[in-house]
Amino acid sequence: MTRFRNVVLSEPLPGSGVRLVTFDSPALRRRGEMSVWLPWKHKDEPLPLLILLHGVYGSHWNWWALGKVPDTAGTMIAAGSMPFAIVMPSDGLWSDGSGYVPHRDFDAESWVMEDVPGCLAEAFPQIRTNVFYLGGLSMGGYGALRMGMKYAGKVRGISAHSAVTSLEDLQPHVIEPIEAYRFSGPDNTEIAHWARTNRANLPPIRFDCGLDDALLASNRALHAMLVEQGIPHEYEEFDGGHTWEYWRTYVRRTLRFVSELEAHTAHH
Repeated sequence: MTRFRNVVLSEPLPGSGVRLVTFDSPALRRRGEMSVWLPWKHKDEPLPLLILLHGVYGSHWNWWALGKVPDTAGTMIAAGSMPFAIVMPSDGLWSDGSGYVPHRDFDAESWVMEDVPGCLAEAFPQIRTNVFYLGGLSMGGYGALRMGMKYAGKVRGISAHSAVTSLEDLQPHVIEPIEAYRFSGPDNTEIAHWARTNRANLPPIRFDCGLDDALLASNRALHAMLVEQGIPHEYEEFDGGHTWEYWRTYVRRTLRFVSELEAHTAHH
């Protein structure tokens, strides 16, 4: 018996191989959408999963249409990287951006952590969905870091680019008051809270930021906090700003991160 009503699935889109999925989401209390990419050739073992989150004003198609992720991933896998599936969900399409947090009338956190992998498990049984990787840019970086640390036992690795590191970072870019994002309480929305709470069990973490990005100081502060807490992680800075040119270039860091963790797991 399916948990999800009215699942509509496209054929692979010519050129990218991406498949579009729309389904009724219990967490969102309405339809949700995601884009799914699978490598053309893979072994019979279940495919690892990377959930890749977009930023404000965006949607599920951003990472593949603007970020060229299927092209980059396909090229890397053809060159010998470990194969894995990539799902790019919407954030719930609320206002300028949901923040991937629970709201009064819907739960964008449960949408990503429960409904997206749950629907994938039914529609694509070749994907391993009980544990997965989280990545994202800007607001999606915040979602990946916060949820990855909160659900440490369910997430195999976290990777963020140009991350919003707190709701204060988000405020200049959204029309809603930040209080609307704190419906689940101030602790739940703080990366630092989950970093401290689950410090002993956190998955591998990496993040990066451009030297011309307005969020650089916030990313450096997050790096300093993790160092102070003794939490292992990798932090990098590169030339560039808060742009798709930057994310198209450095999403390779996320894809390589997932591939190397999978290769390490396969050899142990």
